[in-house]
Amino acid sequence: MDTDSTLILFRNVAVALAIGLLIGLERGWQKRDAVSGQRVAGLRTFAIIGVTGGVTGQLSLTVGPLVLGLGLIAMASILIAAHIVSSRESDDYGITSEMAAMATFALAALATTGEPALAAAAAVVVATLLGLKPELHRWIERLDRDELIAALKLLMISVLVLPLMPDRGLGPWDALNPYRLWMLVVLVAAISFAGHFAVRVLGQTRGILTTGVFGGLASSTALTINFARLSRRTRGLDDLLAVGIVLSLAMGMVRMLIVAAAANPALARAAWIGLATLMAVALIAAALLRWRIDTSGLRAPRRHGPPFRLKETLRFAVLLIGITLAANAAHETIGSAGVFVVAAVAAMGDLTAVTLSIAQLASDGVDTETAAQALVVAAISSVLFKSVLAFCLGGRRLGLFVAASASSMALAGGGLWWLMHLGLLSH
Repeated sequence: MDTDSTLILFRNVAVALAIGLLIGLERGWQKRDAVSGQRVAGLRTFAIIGVTGGVTGQLSLTVGPLVLGLGLIAMASILIAAHIVSSRESDDYGITSEMAAMATFALAALATTGEPALAAAAAVVVATLLGLKPELHRWIERLDRDELIAALKLLMISVLVLPLMPDRGLGPWDALNPYRLWMLVVLVAAISFAGHFAVRVLGQTRGILTTGVFGGLASSTALTINFARLSRRTRGLDDLLAVGIVLSLAMGMVRMLIVAAAANPALARAAWIGLATLMAVALIAAALLRWRIDTSGLRAPRRHGPPFRLKETLRFAVLLIGITLAANAAHETIGSAGVFVVAAVAAMGDLTAVTLSIAQLASDGVDTETAAQALVVAAISSVLFKSVLAFCLGGRRLGLFVAASASSMALAGGGLWWLMHLGLLSH
């Protein structure tokens, strides 16, 4: 064995030892109050398991894979016997430490069979999960049925359905790539899911402003409708609800950039100045509105319902397909002007769907600068439409505040669009 191979071998065994020490440190800390000799395994035992697993993995490379199989069986037998004895003495039937020991052995073996980085990363995950026991239990206790079902649905559409989607162009002009379209549907659902739990974690006392920020990441249209209806039912909240809506408009620009970057990074680089300017105007408007009102004693409205609804997600998929086909048809028939028309009209329905469709067009050959201009047009159309919703559903005062902010965004966006159109402003 040459020097380099020896060094690699020692490194891998050292990683195996480190895996045992890491998981053993967590287990030893958790069981620190237990009487000595009544623990299944502590820091030293886990370190020895790590070294044993690493050596067994290395032997499997030289002697044969049967060695590793026999090692796993031996380790499982020892842990089963230890669990039987300890459960009789302490009436503790949990198997967390036993499974942690089994994971230590397996990951240590993985470290010496060619994947030390993966084994070390997995060990960190295992130790983190073990250490977060109280937090995970509290989270499960606070989880309601709607959230559980929503999590399962999100896993279903991502882990189960997404791999089944064909990754090729279908339909007219080969415009529909089922895999890409569904991946973006999953992205939108995940953003909505994350926004819901962000509000749950931060708590109600953070107020309407927090709801506006995270609601904008999920759906600024839905948030505008909800806040407008709330202003009808509750007196004295119009000003604060307007701030929340304007914040959601700003976060809508962030969402557009995130979605565009995921679908077409070149488009995101071309459009970020325009969208960032719209976001900055919205944030300034929200800050000015917030500065002039007193929010002491006010509480945010409670959020009801699941993080996302599968029916709405499926409707979004249908809408996305329709907008994608319409944008391609408009581009084929009347050129780049058709993209602007579709962007302006469709953004009133779902800004994310328009963003994805424009990103798809940019991937399929539409000039990136033209697509970036279309994104700015869509953003302007969307914020103006939100002001109409706020005025019609929420009343005059709320509508005026939102309309003033949206008009400022539209003026800034229109000026940027004109500069981009003249070629004076580009990425």
